[in-house]
Amino acid sequence: QVQLVESGGGLVQAGGSLRLSCAASGVAFSINSMGWYRQAPGKQRELVAVVTSGTSTNYADSVKGRFTASRDKAERMVYLQMSSLKPEDTAVYYCYADARVRPLANTTDYWGQGTQVTVSS
Repeated sequence: QVQLVESGGGLVQAGGSLRLSCAASGVAFSINSMGWYRQAPGKQRELVAVVTSGTSTNYADSVKGRFTASRDKAERMVYLQMSSLKPEDTAVYYCYADARVRPLANTTDYWGQGTQVTVSS
């Protein structure tokens, strides 16, 4: 099993910045992708940014140029630096990891408990 714990959410004014962190722990043979999704009230969960095992990053169009995801593979951490925040970025942000717990096992998706980000106008 892999546990993901997020930190760094909070309340910020529009135009401000926040940095989210996520630490992975538990038993995992390998972690492929790590990243972030978010879910706003009444909406489906959506991809924000995911860093692949090869360190390339996929971003949602809505956050390109404002958010930067990074990953420390050795420490099993993933970060999300959010700048120029907008009220529409308000959501619960979930850490995500795609991991294999044994060498020949299928990969499994893991999720953190979520951290609230609120951007006031």
